[in-house]
Amino acid sequence: MMNASQSLPIGKRLTFRILLTTLIGLALTLAAIAYTLLLSWQLEGGGAAINEAGSLRMRSYRLAIELEQSIGKPAESKVAQSLAEYDRTLADLQAGDAKRPLFLPVTANIRKQMREVQKDWQQHIRVGAQNVMQETDPVRQQAVLAQYVQKLPDFVESINQLVSLVEVELAEKTTWLRLCQTALIFMSLAASVALLYLLYLWIVGPVTRMQAGIARMSKDDLSVRLPIETEDEFGVLAQAFNQMADRVQTVHRTLEDRVSEKTAKLQAQNHEISTLYETAGFLARPNAIEELCRGFLQRIMLRIHADGGTVRILDNKSDHLHITVHEGISEQMIEEEHCIKTHDCLCGAATHSGIVLVRDFRQLNQQRRYRCQEEGFFSLAVFQILAREQVIGSFSLHFANERVISGEERRLLETLGKNLGSAIENQRLIAKEKEFAVSQERNLLAQGLHDSIAQGLNFLNLQVQMLEDSLRRNDVEEIKDIAPLLRAGVEESYEDVRELLLNFRTRLQDSNLESEMRNVVNKFQRQTGVHGEIQLAGSGAPLAPEQQLQVLFILQEALSNVRKHAHASNVKVVVANERDFSLTVTDDGAGFNLDRVHEKGDAHVGLRIMRERAERLSASFGIQSQPGAGTTITLQLARQERLVA
Repeated sequence: MMNASQSLPIGKRLTFRILLTTLIGLALTLAAIAYTLLLSWQLEGGGAAINEAGSLRMRSYRLAIELEQSIGKPAESKVAQSLAEYDRTLADLQAGDAKRPLFLPVTANIRKQMREVQKDWQQHIRVGAQNVMQETDPVRQQAVLAQYVQKLPDFVESINQLVSLVEVELAEKTTWLRLCQTALIFMSLAASVALLYLLYLWIVGPVTRMQAGIARMSKDDLSVRLPIETEDEFGVLAQAFNQMADRVQTVHRTLEDRVSEKTAKLQAQNHEISTLYETAGFLARPNAIEELCRGFLQRIMLRIHADGGTVRILDNKSDHLHITVHEGISEQMIEEEHCIKTHDCLCGAATHSGIVLVRDFRQLNQQRRYRCQEEGFFSLAVFQILAREQVIGSFSLHFANERVISGEERRLLETLGKNLGSAIENQRLIAKEKEFAVSQERNLLAQGLHDSIAQGLNFLNLQVQMLEDSLRRNDVEEIKDIAPLLRAGVEESYEDVRELLLNFRTRLQDSNLESEMRNVVNKFQRQTGVHGEIQLAGSGAPLAPEQQLQVLFILQEALSNVRKHAHASNVKVVVANERDFSLTVTDDGAGFNLDRVHEKGDAHVGLRIMRERAERLSASFGIQSQPGAGTTITLQLARQERLVA
């Protein structure tokens, strides 16, 4: 619209016409105001001239009185001053004074009468006054004064005529001023009416017609068109409106087809999103890899309307593809292709070259054998299964008829292939994690057996050898000494086995660490007779289940060491669960030398097991002990290492 307005000739632009009309009206208004100001200024100057001319009459009589009072007296400066003021007033009337303002109207009659007044003043009145002042004889002065007084009425009458002429001229100017003000009022009214008419003609009318056209178009009347009556901006706007109406009417004719097309596209996208959401939700379940692949294949075949399909997993070591699951494929084909090289078929080629799409097997090289074609399938689509940008397999879709995979379906299948790869990789990682956890627990079990059962059995083995030697020598007394040691060793080994079985069977009930720790301390007290005390403090959040289980194992191992080595009478367990978590186990037993323990290294398996469990928690583990002063074991879990329960 801006470009169209700029292309119009300046004479046809609405803005130019409005500006021109405004300038003309402003010029006429300013001229009328200037003329009224001029008339007002002239009236003010003429009024001042009337006042000055009227004062001359009074001064003329006052001058006569001053001359009469000066008879018989020396010449006074007062009469001379009056004459000077009279001359100055006449000069002001003649020349005018713009500052006051003061000036006579410039008509011929007034100027002629002003000259008559000056002439009478210079030739008769002023000369007569000077003659009176120059005479020294009082009698003579009286005679000259009489002549002056005789001429004075004519002079005053001349001034009266001047004032009358000025008053008549000012009355005419006053009339003109009133006429001009009245004309200014009527001109303002006429200009307002003209401006309103022009505004309606140029702006309001076109805007009203455009509003009416827009209103009709909003009511689905697409046949509305605006008349182009002018060549200004509104004419250009009306033309643009008509072009828009033509465009809208054309678009409306094809709108139904477009809506149908968009609706079908949205439905396809919604179907695609729902398929992706449903498949991703299924793959997120904790199923076995075979179940994941089977459910994935069934959902994809249903979505793409495939007649058959397979999921193959790649063995990177042997470069073989193994069929994991299949649907709609004959057992003969599965038996033949259950394990193939990646370069032996199209499904294997996809793992190297990417997506393989076969629209019609007849268009391929007929010299090569395609098992899918022999199976009766017409089309084929193979996609990669990716995990961390690495190919771990492929899945294929088989069609009995010609099938073209669209771009949207291709992107969907690519995304689902990545989701399947991530799900398979997650299951593999979970299996490895479980295997690693089992391995760690078996390692701890082996260490526990070595620390307790193995050492006990070694002791029993030595005692049995000594018993055999005593039997050969028939040393009854030595046999009597060895028998109690064997019994004590067997009982100690039996207690170790019971304790190990109890520890390995330990499970948290409803993730309640506090109650389980109380149960452990109570069982320790019942089995050993050692007084046990536990203090639980803090209002922190509960630990995660795996962290709770490791804390419980550390407590059991600490109490087991107290039973085996400390010979204590009291054990105190303090648990502080704030933002940080801490566990402290203190006994009043025999204690030991830490330096000697460090020298022995792995001989103290129980301490090493507790340290390893603390490392799995990412917690700090500490031991304080002195011979005869008991032992204190501390476990500190910082807030940043806590897992959310």
